[in-house]
Amino acid sequence: MSDTTLTIDNILVPELTLCNVPASSKKRVLETIAEQIREHNDSVNESQIFNNLIARERLGSTGIGQGIAIPHCRLEGLEQVIGVLMTLEEAVEFDAIDNQPVDLLFALIVPKEATSEHLELLSQLAEKFNERSFCDALRQCEDARTLFQRMTATSG
Repeated sequence: MSDTTLTIDNILVPELTLCNVPASSKKRVLETIAEQIREHNDSVNESQIFNNLIARERLGSTGIGQGIAIPHCRLEGLEQVIGVLMTLEEAVEFDAIDNQPVDLLFALIVPKEATSEHLELLSQLAEKFNERSFCDALRQCEDARTLFQRMTATSG
């Protein structure tokens, strides 16, 4: 077990950075997240991820305002934290705290045991997404490569 602090940079991979994803609803967005993780990691169960994300949303929306959401859940048997960064083609209704539709998401799937790391990552994400100019820069990305670079460029 390494004791390196988990950061967004070391959990996000280019394959799970998606730009201008078409999605018609919150449910569809969460399905897409589960599908993408499954494509990248065949040891996970797509429907289990989806169901866990949905269950988490039922506790309260992960839409944190300003068009941003951080859907997250724990997953039994997961080896490492998985992050998915997505911008949407069009914003979707997400029951966010400010009632704004969401078009920028970072999903976090964590091992069932990972608690402090999980919270640490969530706070890192919330901090990054608090910066309006940073979010604007992400939203302006035309392709996944640029999106990945912008998300992982400013560590701090």
